[in-house]
Amino acid sequence: MTTLKHPFLVAACRPNERGPVSSLPRAEAGHVTHTILIVDDSAVIRRSLRYWIEQDSNWKICGEAENGKVAVEKVEELHPDIVILDFQMPVMNGLEAARRITVLAPNTAMVMFTMHSSEQLVKDAGAAGIQNVVSKSDDLTGHLLASLKSLSLRS
Repeated sequence: MTTLKHPFLVAACRPNERGPVSSLPRAEAGHVTHTILIVDDSAVIRRSLRYWIEQDSNWKICGEAENGKVAVEKVEELHPDIVILDFQMPVMNGLEAARRITVLAPNTAMVMFTMHSSEQLVKDAGAAGIQNVVSKSDDLTGHLLASLKSLSLRS
């Protein structure tokens, strides 16, 4: 296990491991910790998500990405337990990133956090391996954090 240092965090991640990534929780300082990768083209959204998520000591942000291509690279490098993906991003959108992450790390849970929520997107997201779709217009603490908790319980 390696510790990454960032001005906003010190989080445990598992870089450069080979083989399928397990989303099983790890014990850290006496409690279960899940690592999360935040993927959104807006730095403001990433900072807001980081703030709210880090209020729960069961979650650690191990990285951020500004588009789907970087997200896939970060998943391969950091092996997060959960990835929060925006849908509409430059370079590679969230659905394509999810398809690639599903192949690369089939046990990594994914949540889509987007302004573009629709029944068709929910269907497409599920087919891409995303477990939950949460609208950015919903209450952050009520819906996204509840979604993260439900994914954590499945591990």
